[in-house]
Amino acid sequence: MEENSNKKEFWKGTLCGALAVLLVVMIGMTAKNYLPVSKAEQNVANGKSKIKLLDQLIEEKFLYSDEVDQETLEEGAYAGYIEALGDPYTIYRDAEETEKYYSDVDGEFYGIGVLFSQNTETKLITAVHVYEDTPAGKAGVRVGDILYEVDGVDVTDMNLDEVVSLVRGEENTVVNIVVLRGEKKEKVEMDITREKIQSQTVQYEMKEEEIGYIRITEFNKVTYEQFQTAFDELEGQNMKGLIVDVRNNPGGLLDVVCEILDQLLPEGKIVYTKDKEGNEKTQYSDEEHQFTKPLCVLADQNSASASEIFAGAIQDYGIGTIVGKKTFGKGIVQSVFPISDGSSVTMTTMEYYTPNGRNIHKKGIEPDIEVEYQYDETNPDADNQLEAALEEIRKKLDQ
Repeated sequence: MEENSNKKEFWKGTLCGALAVLLVVMIGMTAKNYLPVSKAEQNVANGKSKIKLLDQLIEEKFLYSDEVDQETLEEGAYAGYIEALGDPYTIYRDAEETEKYYSDVDGEFYGIGVLFSQNTETKLITAVHVYEDTPAGKAGVRVGDILYEVDGVDVTDMNLDEVVSLVRGEENTVVNIVVLRGEKKEKVEMDITREKIQSQTVQYEMKEEEIGYIRITEFNKVTYEQFQTAFDELEGQNMKGLIVDVRNNPGGLLDVVCEILDQLLPEGKIVYTKDKEGNEKTQYSDEEHQFTKPLCVLADQNSASASEIFAGAIQDYGIGTIVGKKTFGKGIVQSVFPISDGSSVTMTTMEYYTPNGRNIHKKGIEPDIEVEYQYDETNPDADNQLEAALEEIRKKLDQ
């Protein structure tokens, strides 16, 4: 990764609120304040940038200038500069946010044990997985809950990194959250004590008729090892067919999903990426491993990025059946560029293509068997999509 150690020196001023403009009316006249024209012109003539002029305005005119924290102002400017690119996946993180991001990738952090995903259009943040035996699970957080408040702060218009920073904290401290639940968006408030969380990104079990089931909730650094453990355990129990569940999986590390696919695909192309210059990089599977038993992949509208690489490769090679709903449609890759002060920029740098050359960005992957999830109030543990996948495996075993 390239490292950009020189941040641009600039600050961004933002006026917000109902009283952004002070209107002074005296004897039927409106008074307006400007910097003296001559002084502004002198600044330009001296080669000073607009941002320097704004800095001067803040220092000389801003009522609360003595309360301005320069570091906060600068960090806001860097974040705003990157946000102005208009790409929801390109993000500036300060040093604290960067450290938390790497904790996510490493799979260990202090928090409550929920995997959140954000809709890039509505900005709503939804719980897509609640890890077992974690504070969130014990407190009653459910998949599908929409995060509304964290410690009294409305988070419905904040970006995901900011909200994660609020939810996480020191071990044994308490965070108060309010979620919106169900179709009626009922408010549910919970006090949850933070603990050290070791991400369990893979869960598995042997279903009836020796059909293996592996669920992958995200692709981070611990996922490949956890997948391999699950796969070997199921093979040791004489697994006859396999279901891999990537529903509600927002993605993760490209290298990790390719490692897992290498255990399943025949020798050949897994995925290839293309940057703005047209340069291609290809990930390949070797001939050492290939899964030849009946295989299904469960996917839905929240399966994104690395999950779609997984489903797309399985579909292109024809070695498995995709069951569920059309996937999210994120066919781009981000790279992380660290900065010397501990901050970082995550930037969209490449498009990715499935083995057959499909770019699914904003299109998604169509399932081979479409099944709409139907919640059963009388039996909340029922899963009609999983049942459809099990039935498909049974049909293949009977052939």
